[in-house]
Amino acid sequence: MLSKKNKEALFNPLSKDNPVLVQILGICSTLAVTVSLEPAIVMGIAVITVMAFSNVIISLIRNTIPTTIRIIVQLVVVAALVIMVQQFLVAYNYDVSKQLSVFIGLIITNCILMGRLEAFALNNKPWPSFLDGIGNGLGYSIILVIVAFFRELLGSGTIFGFQVIPQWCYDHGYENNGLMILPPMALITVACIIWVHRARNTELQEN
Repeated sequence: MLSKKNKEALFNPLSKDNPVLVQILGICSTLAVTVSLEPAIVMGIAVITVMAFSNVIISLIRNTIPTTIRIIVQLVVVAALVIMVQQFLVAYNYDVSKQLSVFIGLIITNCILMGRLEAFALNNKPWPSFLDGIGNGLGYSIILVIVAFFRELLGSGTIFGFQVIPQWCYDHGYENNGLMILPPMALITVACIIWVHRARNTELQEN
C-alpha cells in the first residue's frame, strides 16, 4: 500500500516539495487565518479533508470526465465538499467558523487544491491520489500552524488564547509586538521560513 511512489506522494509535500515553501502556493490564506493558532489549525484540517476526498472523487471518475469541462467538474466536486465542511463547522464550532468567515469558502479556489486535482488526481488511481491530497494538505497546514504560532505568541502573548508570557515580563517593560498581528508580518514570517528551508535544502536554491 505504501510503495516508493506512494511514500513520495505522501511525504514529499511535507518538506522537499512543500506547496507553500517550494511551489509558493496558498500564500493568501496564510496572511488571513494565522493571527492565532485555533483558526489556523481548523483551516488546515478543512483543507486536508477537502483535498484528500476531492482527489479521490476526481480520480474515481477521471476516465468519464470530458476534457472540455474537467475544470467545471473539479469545481463542482470541491464546492460540494467545502459546503459540507462549512456546515459542519457552523454546527460544531460556530465561533471559529465566524473567525474564518469567507476563507473556508475560498478553499474552492485554492491553487494548491486545484493544482493537485489537475496534475495528480486526473492521472492516478484513488489510493495514490488520496495520499497526495493528505500529503499536500499536511504540508500546507504545517506552514499555517508555524506562522500562527509565532504570530499569536509574539503578537498577543498567548497560545490557543491562554497567556503564556508571564505577567512579570510585562511588569518589567515587555510589550506584545502589535506588528505581528498585521497581515504583512505573516508574509515576512513565511519568507523567513522559506529562507531557512532553502538554506537547509541546497538543491532547491537557484543558481
